Amino acid sequence: MATNFSIYTTLLTMEPLDILPSNIFPTFIFGTLTYCAILLFNMTILITIVLNQNLHKPMYVLLFNLPINDIVGATSFFPQLVSDILSQNTTITYSACFLQAFLVHIYGAGSLLILTAMAYDRYIAICCPLKYNTLMCPNNVLKIITIIWILDFSLIGLLLALNFRKEICGTKIADMYCNNPSLMKLVCGDIQLNNYYGLFITVFLQGVSLLLVLFTYIQILITCMFKRQSDAKHKAIQTCGTHLIVFLFLEINAFFTLISHRLDKVSPSTRRAFGVSVMIFPPFLNPLIYGLKTKEIRQKIIFYFQKKISPA
Repeated sequence: MATNFSIYTTLLTMEPLDILPSNIFPTFIFGTLTYCAILLFNMTILITIVLNQNLHKPMYVLLFNLPINDIVGATSFFPQLVSDILSQNTTITYSACFLQAFLVHIYGAGSLLILTAMAYDRYIAICCPLKYNTLMCPNNVLKIITIIWILDFSLIGLLLALNFRKEICGTKIADMYCNNPSLMKLVCGDIQLNNYYGLFITVFLQGVSLLLVLFTYIQILITCMFKRQSDAKHKAIQTCGTHLIVFLFLEINAFFTLISHRLDKVSPSTRRAFGVSVMIFPPFLNPLIYGLKTKEIRQKIIFYFQKKISPA
């Protein structure tokens, strides 16, 4: 049991990694290279958008927030993971665990909010093209981005604040990284308010995001079906299809990760698999999907590298 200021330095133990001694170093190298690749891919998207004036459009300004969010998510997870792999020590202080949980949930909620805003942008562009410049003017885009981050930090800040400065009666984190459900299981006494607010966050972020995205893409699909230009229809469906796959993967994975902590019948290995996949795959795949599938970004990246490789 830890109380008062001693709680901040209390050592918590996370789920064991169960790595054979012979596999420790290869796993460490693989984890480190994966993290470096995530940073490289996402930074490439960010720099490409910043340096190219013709990419300073609402679609790409909104997209710019996704690599930032993915870097936050990867950085909240990988440094701790590779350190644990190398040292085979899965302990972490309560304060560091709390910070990791905060960043993990900022990443998860931010992903849903950003992808929802991007879906709204595509809806306006395809279904209301004549109003696009008015509805998605720079001031409105700035308002959307501001709302995304204020909502993200406010909702997640309150979520974690409900667990802060409370007496804890355990030191076992029921996952490979710190998150709010694991921290809740350490708190002594009544956590009914924490549970209710956690459910509200889940319903609001995932439920509302899913409804808005499905509505926008149903409207987009209907609009595309009535368009005569086959090339415009193909481009719209390709762009929106990619976006929808990314969103649904994140939505389903995050939902099962959160629900697995509330269902006792879910095995620890299944819970860990869902939890780890939501931290690894979106930050790794998002820049590849949007970098390779988005023609304008792909062309700018290829042009930049060709310019660097070609002799002066």
